[in-house]
Amino acid sequence: MTVIDANRMHEIETRYPEYFHRSFRQRFGGLMIVIATLLYSLYAVWFFDLPKLFAEAHWERVGIYLSQWVSYDVQPDFRIQDDGSIEVRYPRFSPLGDNPHPDWLAHNPDGSITVSISGTSRTVTVSKSETIVTAHGLSVPVELSGGAPEVVGPVPDWMTVYDDNVLADLGFAGNVSISVDRVKIRKRFIGWANFIFDTQSSFFDKPAGEVVSLIVSGPRIKPDQTNLSLAFDDIWNNSEWQHGDVWTKLFQTIVMAFLGTLLGALAAFPLAFMAARNITPNRFLNQVLKRFFDFLRSVDMLIWALFLTRAFGPGPLAGSGAIFLTETGTLGKLYSEGLENIDNKPREGIKSTGAQTVLVHRYGIMPQIVPVIVSQTLYQWESNVRGATIIGAVGAGGIGLKLWEAMRTNANWENVAYMVILILIVVFLFDAASNALRHRLMGTKAH
Repeated sequence: MTVIDANRMHEIETRYPEYFHRSFRQRFGGLMIVIATLLYSLYAVWFFDLPKLFAEAHWERVGIYLSQWVSYDVQPDFRIQDDGSIEVRYPRFSPLGDNPHPDWLAHNPDGSITVSISGTSRTVTVSKSETIVTAHGLSVPVELSGGAPEVVGPVPDWMTVYDDNVLADLGFAGNVSISVDRVKIRKRFIGWANFIFDTQSSFFDKPAGEVVSLIVSGPRIKPDQTNLSLAFDDIWNNSEWQHGDVWTKLFQTIVMAFLGTLLGALAAFPLAFMAARNITPNRFLNQVLKRFFDFLRSVDMLIWALFLTRAFGPGPLAGSGAIFLTETGTLGKLYSEGLENIDNKPREGIKSTGAQTVLVHRYGIMPQIVPVIVSQTLYQWESNVRGATIIGAVGAGGIGLKLWEAMRTNANWENVAYMVILILIVVFLFDAASNALRHRLMGTKAH
């Protein structure tokens, strides 16, 4: 066992004061951060009234919206006529087309109609005097002969009885609304209805093999147009999914992001040289330009888009202008800070040879700053593809406006899902492309 005397201990304390004479911040800094974070979290809970917010939130709508993203419904309407016959009607723009004959709807010999909601476990049989709903292992008759529908027997928990209506909730598969002279069924299907061809297309409701055969070698459907051209027109002008308009708006978004970023980089590049203190020794000019950059950055891109849509009207020009103003400020600040952090030795060496200022910048500064410029510009370009979607919602054009219109109807969530997936794919591709280009230009390997 080694014994350390007082002199040796004093020598160690003198040599390593950071371990033996720590400041208050060093000793309790971590604990103070934890306490401050906890206090701030409690303040946020109180300020936003989170318990009330969570208690009053409509969490059931989350499942409804998500189900509508990946499914669609068909709503047959059964009208019981005075003579006891049953008339089947569909909404005007039914995904089944103008003359539907679905295989899940069967006409029985006794005049009743049976609808399979989900296989044989959930069915609805409609007759002139009663409707039988089969679900959750039960068959519940609802009499239609009186002044109001009446459930025969005990009412299950998945049925709700109103004064003149009985509603049966069959879960994700759909629901049934029953009144005395009318039974309305909502049957849900997984997938996107008529995504390729709408109900007005000549190829609607044809098997995929038949469609391919018609396009490759079948007789012309329209004498003045090839089947391939007709199929493309039907897909591009699909009235339900509007592929042509969606893709055009998506291309507008990409062009807005590219044009705004390019113009912002071109404007920021020369201004950054004048804003850098070590390049332009004029403190007044440096400060004016840096505050100018701060001003452009402090006004959000969305606010610039609102201003410009009032000035130029809605459209891609306003979106490109908003990105241009924001990127001039952002890239100007990044470029100028990169210039101020360069190594001045190469620059001073070239300047000592009597070279002109342009050559000094070209060979003494640019090799050091190019990686920063390329990296930051490509990152901003990728980020602006997402930003252009947001500003499109306020009238700046592009797919953002189309997305907002679909969301505002609160009924086209499958179209919203389609556009969101397109945006995600574009952002992913641009991220991969910008990373590859950045690593290629900087001479590093991508991981």
